[in-house]
Amino acid sequence: MTAVNARALPRPVLSTVLIAQPRRPLPQIVGIDVTDKECTEFLQWGLPRLRLAWPGFRRVRKQVCKRVARRIDELELSGLAAYRTRLGQSPGEWKVLDGLCRITISRFYRDRGVFDAISTQVLPSIVRCAVERGDEEIRCWSVGCGSGEEAYTVQIMWKLSLGTSFSPGARGPQPFPPVARCKLPLRVTASDVDGHMLERASRGCYPKSSVKDLPVLWLESAFSRYGDQYVLGETFRENVTFIKQDIRHALAEGSFHIILCRNLVFTYFDEELQMEILNKILCRLLPDGILAVGIHESLPQGASGLSPFGSGPAIYKKDVLQ
Repeated sequence: MTAVNARALPRPVLSTVLIAQPRRPLPQIVGIDVTDKECTEFLQWGLPRLRLAWPGFRRVRKQVCKRVARRIDELELSGLAAYRTRLGQSPGEWKVLDGLCRITISRFYRDRGVFDAISTQVLPSIVRCAVERGDEEIRCWSVGCGSGEEAYTVQIMWKLSLGTSFSPGARGPQPFPPVARCKLPLRVTASDVDGHMLERASRGCYPKSSVKDLPVLWLESAFSRYGDQYVLGETFRENVTFIKQDIRHALAEGSFHIILCRNLVFTYFDEELQMEILNKILCRLLPDGILAVGIHESLPQGASGLSPFGSGPAIYKKDVLQ
């Protein structure tokens, strides 16, 4: 497991990364004839063998198929049928396919309703419990952090809204409940399996599309603009640590007041694997701790140990055993 402290890294190198997203069925990709139907059938065959769930990939299948087609081209194979044969003959190729199925879509303040609830309901509750226990810090874990937008959003929220909170539709923060006005530091651990995404996260440099949902005052306070790039200030990188880690095989060390596991486990993994990971995550969550999932996600059937929290969507509180 490799840890990278965001503060210790050199100043970011400004660069623009453009990722082309196909918008229509692709009858031909990278010199290989692959129809949308063939691609779908291949994914419906292959994803379950990786313990991944086809429904989660339905809307992003073209992105995955483009990668698979490129891989077939690299191997100089004739098409998907030949690639299936290759998978049967070379077990190591399944690891390659697994990497091709990673979906990284993220931006700051994604799913505003969830972050509004974190700001106005979750943080005050967490602080209250932490103060009562005598905790010296608040600890957060961002699972599948991608380029770091989620982890940094929480840190920006904490540092700019400690004593304030954002009201939907407002230009900037509004008063936080008095219980949240404290001086506890927030330490964020952010994990992802993709080393390239973690490198981007450590640079803290983003295009406008990544920061467009942030409240205006937060954007102006936390970022410096250089051309078409927004660079996160050093203050907001403090206490954010990135680690390369696959949630299927390892967990971040320690216990946490809040765990953000959004738009990964409960979207792309099969239900059995979802339950396995959820049970492990619960062991890392402190009593009265908060688990936030994606706004369109739900916990696997039969999940226990959590109850819906507050009025916001996709937020659960760990049950305390009596």
